[in-house]
Order: sequence, then C-alpha cells, then structure tokens
Amino acid sequence: MEDKIVSAVKDFANSINSGGKMVADMSSLIDVTSQLPLSSFDYWERLIRSEFSLALRKSTPPKWKVWSKPSELLTWLDLISWDGYKREKTLRTLSGAAPNTFFFSLAIRRLNDWVPQVREAAREKLPEIAKATNPEFVVEALCIALSNWNSWGRIKEEDKNVLLQIICDEEIAESLRSKLISSTSGPMPSLFSQLGRTPILDENIENIASKAVQPTVRAKAYRSLFEGKISWIEGRKWEWTDIRYCEGRLNPIVAEREVSVQTSLLTLLNLSSEDRSSIVRRISAEILIRDLSNIGVIARDYAEKFASDKSQAVSERGRFALKKLEEIDRANAT
Repeated sequence: MEDKIVSAVKDFANSINSGGKMVADMSSLIDVTSQLPLSSFDYWERLIRSEFSLALRKSTPPKWKVWSKPSELLTWLDLISWDGYKREKTLRTLSGAAPNTFFFSLAIRRLNDWVPQVREAAREKLPEIAKATNPEFVVEALCIALSNWNSWGRIKEEDKNVLLQIICDEEIAESLRSKLISSTSGPMPSLFSQLGRTPILDENIENIASKAVQPTVRAKAYRSLFEGKISWIEGRKWEWTDIRYCEGRLNPIVAEREVSVQTSLLTLLNLSSEDRSSIVRRISAEILIRDLSNIGVIARDYAEKFASDKSQAVSERGRFALKKLEEIDRANAT
C-alpha cells in the first residue's frame, strides 16, 4: 500500500506541474486513499505530506517552460502543507465535496492544527464542505474523529461544537444511528458515548439497546436507560501520585447529560436479563443489586435467575443479590 500511495502522490504532483492544466488529475490518488486503513491516519498523513512536497520539487519544470504558476493551484493535499498560510488559504478556497473519507478527514483534522488561523478557517468551512460531501464519507470520517479527539491536544470546545453541529444534521444523524446498530467491529461504544453529547440518540436508545450487533453497545445503551443519563470522557487530567519521583497518572474527566427514559425499570430489567450477551446481563444484575429495595417481591426471581447464569460474572452478582435479600428479610423479621 505504501508503494501505491507514493506512486499516486508522484502522479498527482506531475499532473500539477505538467503545464497548461487548470485542474490536477486526482483520480489515482482518490482511488488509493479510499483503500487506506484510517486507523493509522497519522502515519499516512505524514507520509503523503513528505512525498508530495518532495514530488512537487522534483517535478517542477524550468522557469522558461512554465506557462502558469503551479504555486497558485491549491489542492486537497495542500490541507497538510508544511506552510500554515497555505493550509489556511486552502481551507478558505476549496469548495464542493470532499472526494472520499480520507480527504474529508484531512479537513476535520485541521480543527487540531497547530496554527490558530487554520483552526478558525476549519471552523468556518467544515459545515459547508460537509453539506456538499457524500454523507457516507462524512459519517466514516466523523466516527474516526470522535474516537480520537480526546487525544487531540489543540482542539478547543468551539472546534468540537462544529463537529457536533454537523452530527445534528438529520441525514448524518440517521446514518450514525444506523452505524451504531449494524457495525460488527470498530469503536462503537466510544462513538455511542460521544454522540450522547447531542440529543440525536435520545429517542433511539431503546432501539439501540435491543438491536445493536455489538454487545458492548447494547450494554452502553441499557446502562444509559437504567441511569437516565449518557456519560462520556471529556478529556484527561494529569495527577501527581509522587512528585518526588516524578510519578503520576492521567485520570479521565467524565461528563454526562441527562436523557428522558419512558420505559419502566422492570421492563428494562426484563429485557436486559434476557440478552444473549453476559456483558449486558451483568449490567442487569448490577442494577438489580442497586435497586433491590425498590423492585419488590419479584427481585428474588431475578436474583435466582442471575445466580444460575452460566457466566461467572453474572452468577456472582446473582448470589450477592440473594445474600442481600436474606439480610433484608432478617432485618424485617426483627
């Protein structure tokens, strides 16, 4: 894949400096970047930036052969130029749709750019680019960004709000909800939490809890329904554990938002206790323990059910619930 990327970047640079062309040929570059594993985005961005800069220098013709000024032609790859002024100008100049997920991701990542003016330009232009771009590309790029933005050291709250604004577009929101339900792999639990910053999941959490393919997503959804809130990691804060030896750790900063839940506790308990995954049944057992005194006589039925579960993590909680019920009975007897 590396060789294909380098070759496509060189072809693209040559098309820019071929003379007389007003539009560079991106076809091979679009094809190859559409196949890239975007989990290694940092690596691909660095490689392409370096190779593009080198290829442009090598392919630039002698001055007497130049019919137009290549430097005036801004392309999608100039979003990752070494020159901050060019990155800003590119964002403000580009119009129309991003050609694939990779290039829309390049635009999103400018929200974490080290130049403030570039971040400002990204805030202004991203909604416009997103509106013109294929929703499938936008959704894929958003999933990548939302899974990683807590590690972005320069992104500000106003930058995050731009992405949240894009997420709330109904077509994009529907695609994201469908992706949460249908995806068999990927960081969907983290995506669920981050999307919980907005109200786009509120009326669909029960549907996600019952239909999501990934057990951890169903577990997240059920927990949100039981607790009446969605929580997410806002960032991380350094805490010294022993400053004498320069030892410490990064602690997560958790934020949350309340959601309105119409389904009763017993209905949720019944549905989650029957889930095919022990991850979900374990949460169901935890909620039983938490609300033993509020559930009533049926609590013993659930406790016995969990105690006989084939999963050790679930059965341990069931036995603990039975033990607590016995203590409550003894206390009531006296």
